[in-house]
Amino acid sequence: MWTDRSVFYQIYPLGAFGCPFENDFQAKSRILRMKDWIPHLKKLGVDCILFNPVFESHTHGYDTIDYKKLDSRLGTNEDFAFICKLLHENGIRVVLDGVFNHVGRGFFAFQDVLMNRENSSYKDWFYINFWENNNYDDHLSYQNWEGNNNLVKLNLQNYEVVQYLLDVISFWKNEFQIDGLRLDVAYCLDREFLKTLHRTCKEMDPSFFLLGETLHGDYNQWVNAEMLDSCTNYECYKGLYSSFNSANLFEILHSLHRQFGKDNWCLYRGKHLLSFVDNHDVDRIASQLVHKEHLSLIYTMLFTMPGIPCLYYGSEWGIEGKKNWNDTELRPKISQLEWNTLTDHIQKLILIKHEHDALHQCDYQQIYLTNTACIYQMKSEKETLWICINMNPDNVEVPIDHQGQANNLLTQSQVDINGVLYLEPNSSMILQI
Repeated sequence: MWTDRSVFYQIYPLGAFGCPFENDFQAKSRILRMKDWIPHLKKLGVDCILFNPVFESHTHGYDTIDYKKLDSRLGTNEDFAFICKLLHENGIRVVLDGVFNHVGRGFFAFQDVLMNRENSSYKDWFYINFWENNNYDDHLSYQNWEGNNNLVKLNLQNYEVVQYLLDVISFWKNEFQIDGLRLDVAYCLDREFLKTLHRTCKEMDPSFFLLGETLHGDYNQWVNAEMLDSCTNYECYKGLYSSFNSANLFEILHSLHRQFGKDNWCLYRGKHLLSFVDNHDVDRIASQLVHKEHLSLIYTMLFTMPGIPCLYYGSEWGIEGKKNWNDTELRPKISQLEWNTLTDHIQKLILIKHEHDALHQCDYQQIYLTNTACIYQMKSEKETLWICINMNPDNVEVPIDHQGQANNLLTQSQVDINGVLYLEPNSSMILQI
């Protein structure tokens, strides 16, 4: 699939473009600021934008009011169609955030239930109990998402709901020519709904990409021939920052082998999961890492491990942010795009990711491992790459069963290997053997 060779770039538009947290319903074409980002993205080399929720909502985008209208804070449907067209013309695909587990209280069908109660033709779109009350004093209660009554759970076993959502997806595809969907809280979604969604989307466009937000458990439950193409790899996300902060590379390499190793029991061989070091829900990696000098190293691992690497906006130049009550610190306004030595490093990694077949095959093997240094191999029929990481502040001599020269793709320099490989302090190399 096209995503196997892609590098994603995630933008939370309501934050990045400076929208008020509460929807004022005053149409302002902030989404057009995306035009100014395109040269930056092309220079970086990313080829797909993952937009977090863009449709009308009360606050953060996940409390949808209208699935067929761009959020007023961002502009109009015409504005967004223009941006999607411009991105496509510049070789950048578009994936949107599909929030199908729940809606905001202002969603038309739920408003009808509040008004007409048992007589509402939409009462079975939700899980309503008319004999109880809630904190809004609705004189009814309903299932929600994780205890949040502002997020009303949809009944995805209801035929009318499913048909409505499929019509919404068709609208997004026709209106904006989107290339795929991120399915919010995919781990909550009804499995039969996911199968129906898969069939419909693939009939519409066989290359349409379906990505699920998953946290724990066996990702094969969702990533399979009947449901999703990929999912968020939270296991390796945790392993990446934790390994660097605890000086224990055994953790992340254990996860990489468990997921992608050559043993028959390894879980996700041949599958391309979405890899990341931060996103709109977790602390920025520049705030998460104890030692900032490890930032370039963790990005080397992100772009060379099996999977689809995803950058979170602003993190390519190292902005910081910690979780707060409404996550606005994780989703800041960007007044000016920046570029520094970290961005230079990530640009090189993206170029290498795109150009080297070994990084698309998910053929992974561990070569060498200590607490603070490691070498792992990515391989294709055409080439073999060794990814070398040393988080130690000292030089490391690695005894290695290899003789000859290798090309360090990051520096385009030759490295001699004569039974020993020398790793410089706080460094990474991508060696073409």
